[in-house]
Amino acid sequence: MDARPVLTHRDNAHTVLVTGATGYVGGRLVPRLLAAGHRVRCLVRDASRLQGRDWLPHVEVVTGDVLVPGGVRQALDGVDVAYYLVHSLAAGGGFHEKDVTAARTFGAAAAAAGVSRLIYLGGLGDPDKDLSEHLRSRQATGDALREAGVPVTELRAAVVVGSGSISFEMIRYLTERLPVMVCPQWVYTRVQPIGVDDLLRYLVAALEVPGSAGRVVEIGGADVRTYGDMMLGYAQVRGLRRRLQPVPVLTPVLSSYWVHLVTPIPSAIARPLIEGLRSEVVVRDDAARELFPAIVPVDYVTAVRAAVATLEGGDVETSWADALVTSCEGPAPRAFREEAGMLRDRRELYVPAAPAAVFAAVCGIGGERGYGYGDWLWEARGALDRLAGGVGLRRGRRDADDLRTGDALDFWRVEAVAPAHLLRLRAEMKVPGRAWLQFETLPEGDGTRLVQTAYFAPKGLPGLAYWYALVPPHGRIFSGMIAALAAAASRPGARRGGASTGP
Repeated sequence: MDARPVLTHRDNAHTVLVTGATGYVGGRLVPRLLAAGHRVRCLVRDASRLQGRDWLPHVEVVTGDVLVPGGVRQALDGVDVAYYLVHSLAAGGGFHEKDVTAARTFGAAAAAAGVSRLIYLGGLGDPDKDLSEHLRSRQATGDALREAGVPVTELRAAVVVGSGSISFEMIRYLTERLPVMVCPQWVYTRVQPIGVDDLLRYLVAALEVPGSAGRVVEIGGADVRTYGDMMLGYAQVRGLRRRLQPVPVLTPVLSSYWVHLVTPIPSAIARPLIEGLRSEVVVRDDAARELFPAIVPVDYVTAVRAAVATLEGGDVETSWADALVTSCEGPAPRAFREEAGMLRDRRELYVPAAPAAVFAAVCGIGGERGYGYGDWLWEARGALDRLAGGVGLRRGRRDADDLRTGDALDFWRVEAVAPAHLLRLRAEMKVPGRAWLQFETLPEGDGTRLVQTAYFAPKGLPGLAYWYALVPPHGRIFSGMIAALAAAASRPGARRGGASTGP
């Protein structure tokens, strides 16, 4: 389906609100709604995290929180249909209560605003069975949305197969890294995965089918598999030889720690997901076929091939890591502000290249390319962070060249991007304080003055001890990195603008 935004709207277009537009599904849904000719408004907590999206100029953005009625009411004013794609799993403990409270607040605000319908993406699973807290929470969220009386179309899906999907990434990393996979009982649970393109088709089509209002619609792909079959199916597509080794006991807690060490997914998120794997999640009725006869879902292997092709082509629209998954302690991360007591490591270097070329090199750091100097030290720091329960380096990058505000980059978060001028990364590894790494490219004569600054706001004596203990290795790493960036930008054939080449 062509997901490019359109500038004109058809006569019967809807005014649509999308919550969760910075997330995995919401970020892909918006351009498809625009391509279908609808007017789109996005409700986000931080508008800066939409910077860099191709579709941003074609939508209206409202800043607000689904837990705060005032902001929600403003976002819903004049809206025909609202998509509810909010989930608090990444927030850690207590996500069930947060989800239900947020859904009640949103449903009540939608009723007061005269919204005609809500469309919600929930979780597949038999409600009469012993579902995990995660799956039970997804279905309870749908119930909470319905309490205010606005008709709800609730689409229930299981594993989403697509580049950047958290469930697919877990399967992908386990299969890629482990020739022999230790398998607890949950790998033999039956599941009906669905390709992300088919999921998006259902979400867009639900807007066009009034008969889906007030219905719970179970959706899935063309075939039913076990999780073990899904791993072997991925191995088949990738041409890998893999073997499953059953084990009698491997609790969800131990499994989540294993996933934490092997994949980019932190144990705090992996545990509720794995607990949900004990429940069979398959489509039990034909409502989707009855309501959406034009949608014929693909099978699992076809969906995997599409996901792998997207990853290899470097065209990943959104990723599970777009959510604010962080190792930092305390409340939501703070935006950068230079303040008293902040420690700095500032380095400058003249580069005989245009600012656009230098900035392209800067934007290529991290991921598979590394940091240009002392990569083994970066990898060791990432490994220590993973052992301590942090995000580590394995989140990588959404795209090898492009960076936008809100992107995860290894154990950093892109906090600000000003093309050809500034890139600021906020640390999300475990540190006793708050840390940023900033790059500025300033025109100077026929070249560029590259300014690289590490900022650290220490938390008490442990923070000061951490900073000063690392002064010697930081000195080598930071001086080596700025030199590598300068060399990359100065090489013949270096990019002079647009996507970066990296060090």
